[in-house]
Amino acid sequence: MKKSGAAEKRKARRSSASVQNVGRDPSSDTPPRKQAAKQDVYQLFAEKVRDHKDLESRWAVLQETRVEYFRGKDFVSFMKNHPELKEILESDRDLETEDIANNLLQKNLLVRCDRVVKTVRPGKKKLSTWPAHLEIFPERVFSENDAFFAWTFVKRRPLWQTLLSFFWPILTLAICLFPVYPHRCKLLILYSCAGLLLLILSLLLLRAAIFGAAWIVLGKRIWFFPNILAEEATLRELFRFLPKKDEEERPKWTARLFYAIVAVLVILLLRHHAPDEAARARYQKRMSNIIDDVLEWSPSLALSGMMEKQPIVNATEDNNKFSNESKVNSETVTPPDETENPDETDQHQTNNTI
Repeated sequence: MKKSGAAEKRKARRSSASVQNVGRDPSSDTPPRKQAAKQDVYQLFAEKVRDHKDLESRWAVLQETRVEYFRGKDFVSFMKNHPELKEILESDRDLETEDIANNLLQKNLLVRCDRVVKTVRPGKKKLSTWPAHLEIFPERVFSENDAFFAWTFVKRRPLWQTLLSFFWPILTLAICLFPVYPHRCKLLILYSCAGLLLLILSLLLLRAAIFGAAWIVLGKRIWFFPNILAEEATLRELFRFLPKKDEEERPKWTARLFYAIVAVLVILLLRHHAPDEAARARYQKRMSNIIDDVLEWSPSLALSGMMEKQPIVNATEDNNKFSNESKVNSETVTPPDETENPDETDQHQTNNTI
């Protein structure tokens, strides 16, 4: 009886184990270390793809957060041109591009986005190629047709950015210590900053003049350095020289003629009210005096000026000063003979002669 009861217990255990094995996913049998390694493989793949220069990407605002995103069709063409990156995935290197992208979405390394503005704005022919504002798309499935995907992980900071973060406090301290620099250093910094400011203003005026001339004469919008005034742009996008493609409608000839007349009137008005040589000389002298005061300032001169303003009390100097003042007063007093009336002196002289 005991042997039969033990046999029944063993059968029950085997049956329960078989039921558990049936309901278990085969992929869950892998140890947790292998799963972590597999996830690290996708993380490494995502970092390599993001750092690659051939994958075109932009920055946009997603729920009040700046994110870097790319288009689905660009990702497909990028993987076709660079199939060697699939070797990082090891066992999943034979997967299709769509499957790899779906795995990245499932592992929360990517998030699918959609444009916020879905209608064509007035004056434009089509939607923007790279929208500046995005929102999360409800479906987490890869697609090539007008689909955008944003990276969710924080990009590793390069070494130069780390060094630059330590350099900023030193630069701030150096700016605060500008008044105590030697005269030559002040001149070098002054002319460098003035030259840089002049270069920036000249560049802005030149691009504005080119835009105005092209808009009035040709009816086209040509902005060289189109991202130079952008608030949200990378360093590479900021110094992009070639203009963007004009996607807006061509302006009417009446508007172009009106603004051409306005531009001519403004130029004539500025020329009429331009300052003369005397006014320019006065302004130059005033500015040169201000600059000289800044450049010639030094702590020694400031301290000497403060010492001169302070009254110095000394007993010996006070006595000497008092004696000098008494001597001066005695010398300035006239004798009584010289202060007499001239008529009385003449009468006195006549009496003596008589």
